[in-house]
Amino acid sequence: MFGRGRIETKSDAELVLMRQAGLVVARTLQSLRDAAAPGVTTGELNDFAHERIREQGATSNFLGYHGFTGVICTSVNEEIVHGIPGDRVLRDGDVLSIDCGAIVDGWHGDAAITVEVGTVSDAAAELSRVTEAALWAGIAAMATGERVGDISHAIESSVDAAGDYGITEPFTGHGIGREMHMDPDVPNSGRAGRGPRLTEGVTLAIEPMVTLGSAQARILEDGWTAVTPDSALAAHWEHTVARTGCGVWVLTAEDGGAARLGELGVPFGAL
Repeated sequence: MFGRGRIETKSDAELVLMRQAGLVVARTLQSLRDAAAPGVTTGELNDFAHERIREQGATSNFLGYHGFTGVICTSVNEEIVHGIPGDRVLRDGDVLSIDCGAIVDGWHGDAAITVEVGTVSDAAAELSRVTEAALWAGIAAMATGERVGDISHAIESSVDAAGDYGITEPFTGHGIGREMHMDPDVPNSGRAGRGPRLTEGVTLAIEPMVTLGSAQARILEDGWTAVTPDSALAAHWEHTVARTGCGVWVLTAEDGGAARLGELGVPFGAL
């Protein structure tokens, strides 16, 4: 579950380089949030993201990855993750998860947001809020915990406390650095005190995926798009996070996570 290879740690200088990729992702996602509206296609958002990444001097780490054809993943409503951008037109009330990654000087950033298109239902808005809160619970546990399982347990506990939701089981977070996906896996549920140690210099992509129904997933014929088997709405939030000598640094948040970490009383570890 947690991966078997060596867990890479980064020096302070390397974390500063990773931050550059993280900022590209953060700024691209903010632009996409502003652009997502009824009548816009997911393909148009993809083209916009491609240009936004390029103009910041970065390249996409999604495009061509195992044959993936987009620079972002666009997952709408019952689509959990890995939705392929195309001619789908966004409609008022849709819930859109956008996953984006970038490379700067060989270092990777990876993050995801869930966007409310127009006016969504109260249940959809609360689903997104619960998922984002679980992400930050996991980030807080990365700062204060000792092992990867502490992150997993914090995410699961946060979701469970919010109500009757499904935590999608087949997908996990992951290590990140000179590659987009590295050891260790970061499950979104599990026991505290288990898994690899959280040491200074560890960088992880933490990414809960939560649904209004089943915790399972079904892959469509395109080989990528994962959907809920019961057509329940899904949300996805993700950040790339570094553990430093003085706390955690959210590399894909514009402010490094300072505001949200402050609210949670968690040490902010920007370099």
